[in-house]
Amino acid sequence: MTTRITQRELENYLWGAAVVLRGLIDAGDYKQYIFPLVFLKRISDVYDEEHLAAMAIYDDPELADLPENHRFAVPTGCHWDDIRGVTENIGATILNAMRAIESANPDTLTGVFGDGDWGNKNLLPDSTLSDLIEHFSTETLSIANLPEDELGNGYEYLIKKFADDSGHTAQEFYTNRTLVHLMTLMLDPEPGESVYDPTCGTGGMLISAVADLRHRSKEWRNLRLYGQELNYGTSAIARMNLFLHGISDGHIAHGDTLARPAFHDAQGRLQTFDVVLANPPYSIKTWNRDAFAKDRYNRNTWGVPPQGRADYAFFQHIATSLDPRTGRAAILFPHGVLFRREEAALREALVKSDLIECVLGLGAGLFYNSPMEAVVIILRTTKPEERKGKVLFINAVNEVAREQAQSFLRDTHQAKILNTYGEFNDIDQFAAVATIDQIADKNFSLAIPLYVQGAGSATDGGHLAVLEAATEWRAAATASDSAVSHVVRFLLEEVSS
Repeated sequence: MTTRITQRELENYLWGAAVVLRGLIDAGDYKQYIFPLVFLKRISDVYDEEHLAAMAIYDDPELADLPENHRFAVPTGCHWDDIRGVTENIGATILNAMRAIESANPDTLTGVFGDGDWGNKNLLPDSTLSDLIEHFSTETLSIANLPEDELGNGYEYLIKKFADDSGHTAQEFYTNRTLVHLMTLMLDPEPGESVYDPTCGTGGMLISAVADLRHRSKEWRNLRLYGQELNYGTSAIARMNLFLHGISDGHIAHGDTLARPAFHDAQGRLQTFDVVLANPPYSIKTWNRDAFAKDRYNRNTWGVPPQGRADYAFFQHIATSLDPRTGRAAILFPHGVLFRREEAALREALVKSDLIECVLGLGAGLFYNSPMEAVVIILRTTKPEERKGKVLFINAVNEVAREQAQSFLRDTHQAKILNTYGEFNDIDQFAAVATIDQIADKNFSLAIPLYVQGAGSATDGGHLAVLEAATEWRAAATASDSAVSHVVRFLLEEVSS
C-alpha cells in the first residue's frame, strides 16, 4: 500500500530520532547514528518494494531476490525487520548488518555507514536503540511513499537541523545553502561535466550542482561528482546523501586533500575538473607545510603559505585542479585572504596568473555560526577575450537577509549579483572592473573597498590593517563563544542525566 509522506511529516519523523538521543550523546554526534539508520531503513524498504515488483512479474520468490532486481543487495539476517526482532546486543546487531551490507555491495557501499560506536552500551544502551528502531519503524521509506528528491530534501533538512543544534562544529560540515546555490549559478554547470569539492563536508555543494540542472530541466544523471572529506564520518554522510538524492555517479573519498589528494589521472597527476565548488576550512594551523613546500603535484607555484594559514594552499590546490580549457571555480573564504600582508607574495602570483574573474564580497553571518563576512572568489582558466586581464569586484555586503538569527540570500539578492556578474561592468557603489595593472598599483591587494567606491572605509593601508585586525578579532571571539557554549551545553547535559 502506498502512503505518501509529506515534507512536514518527514521532517518531524527525522528530527524525532534526535529527540530520542537528546541528553545521551553530544548533539554534534547525532549524525553518526541517525543518518546510517535512515539509510539502512531506506535500503530495506526499497528492497521490499523491488521484491514485490519482481514478484508481480515472476511470481517466484527466488527469482524476485536475484541481484538484477535490486539496486543494493541485503544479505539474509541484515534486513531492518531482522534487526527489529532483536532485543539484546542491538548495537552489535546493527553494526554487523551494516558491515555485511557494505561487503555485499563492495563497488558502491564500502564504508558508507561510517564509524559510529554502535557497540558502546554506555553510550547507546539497548533500550535507547530499541526506541530508535521503533521510531523509524513507524514509516515505510519506499520510493512510492517517498521519492528520491523528497527524501533527499529531508536529509538536507536534517543536516541543517544538526548544524543548528551542534553549534561551532557545524562549519566543518555545513555551508549556507542559499550561498551554495548562488555559487553554483555563477559557475553554471552543464550536463556531462565534472564537478569537484575538495573539502566536501556532507556533499551539499555537489548536490547543488545536480539540483541546478534539474531545475533547468537539463540532463543531470551524467554529471560526474567528486569530493574529498577529512572527517571519516562526514565523508560517509556525504556518500549516503548522494545515494538518497538518487545520484549514483558520485565519488567521495576520505582523506586529507592537502597531504593526500585522492583523484589522479592516468599519469598520476592531479585530476582536473570542469567545475570546482569549495568552502575550505579557513586559516587552519595544523598542516604539513614542509611537505607542501616539496609538493609532487606542483601546487606551490605561487609560493608556500605561512604555517598559521593554509588558505592559499587550498587556493593553489583548487587552481591546479581546474581543467585548462573549461575549468572554473567558486571558493568561499573570509575576507582576510584579500589583503593579509603575510600572503602578499602569494596574492601577487594569483593576480598575475589572470585566473581571477570575480571577487564577490558578501555580508556577515553567511559562515555558519560565525559573524565573519564572506567572500566568494571566482576563478576561470579560459576567460572571454573581453575579460582577460580584468577582475570584477562586487560589493554585496548589503545583499543579505536575516531572520530568526539566521543569515541567507533571498532570490532578489542572488538575481542582482548574477546580473552584475553577467554584465561585468561598473555599477556605482556596487561593482567595479579593475585591470591587473590597476590592482598592481594597489600592491596587489584585492580588498573590495579599494575598487568599489562607497564599499567601506578601507581605502588605505592603515584602514586595511584595522579591517584585518577586526576580522581576526571576530574569528577569535566566535571561537571563544563557541567553546563556552559547548562547555555550558555539556554541563547542562551532565546535570540533567
